[in-house]
Amino acid sequence: MELMPRITRAQSMDVLSSQANLAGYQAVIEAAVVFDRAMPMMMTAAGTVPAGRVFVMGAGVAGLQAIATARRLGAVVSATDVRPAAKEQVASLGAKFIAVEDDEFKAAETSGGYAKEMSDEYKAKQAELVAAHIAKQDIIITTALIPGRPAPRLVTRQMLSAMKLGSVAVDLAVERGGNIEGVEADKIANVEGVSVVGYLNLPGRIAASASLLYAKNLLTFFQTLVDKESGEININRDDELIAATLLTHEGAVVHPKFGGAAAGERPDGF
Repeated sequence: MELMPRITRAQSMDVLSSQANLAGYQAVIEAAVVFDRAMPMMMTAAGTVPAGRVFVMGAGVAGLQAIATARRLGAVVSATDVRPAAKEQVASLGAKFIAVEDDEFKAAETSGGYAKEMSDEYKAKQAELVAAHIAKQDIIITTALIPGRPAPRLVTRQMLSAMKLGSVAVDLAVERGGNIEGVEADKIANVEGVSVVGYLNLPGRIAASASLLYAKNLLTFFQTLVDKESGEININRDDELIAATLLTHEGAVVHPKFGGAAAGERPDGF
């Protein structure tokens, strides 16, 4: 299911998106639990509680849901991403967009909608801008992943040390090594006075919702494997969804990424 192509027809079968959406939501909830202050601004007779400041790094499916959730909780939200299309999406959710918007930034998205690996020069400029911004934040949520690569390091110990004591960071990329220096898998680590949350499988922490969406992904995909007239299973390898996700067939490995023959080279009978 992780190999499902990210096309319009497959949106209801996209497991990565359905689970990332929940991960983005839960990241904000976990941050709010660890953050020992209120998120929204409160003006009371006893004084004013300032709004929490949340910075989301990576505005994909998880990041956009994190932005929306933090906004619903009353936080002041900002976000960054290397994909130009993300700027409008971030703004539509009421968050401020933070990025070095040069020529490289304008071409930083693959045809599949993923972020490209940026040059060292761009990374240095972006890191300088982000470091200054992070120092003013209460909560950071990082979601940056590059398919087939280790997670990019976005937040260093030096950046964390500039934050106020009691600040919180949640790393959604911990399974790939993490975006935050010092993150520890399935733990809350204290790094330079910042509580760095590295929980694995955040969707699993709201299992009922995760199972509901995953089951719908599976059901929708299975419907493409059944012939509507006969009701029989029909593995149509010319279907782009099946071709992209089929690993083995009739005793042979058929997926090119796992050593199988390409579709045009497969032997008769497969």
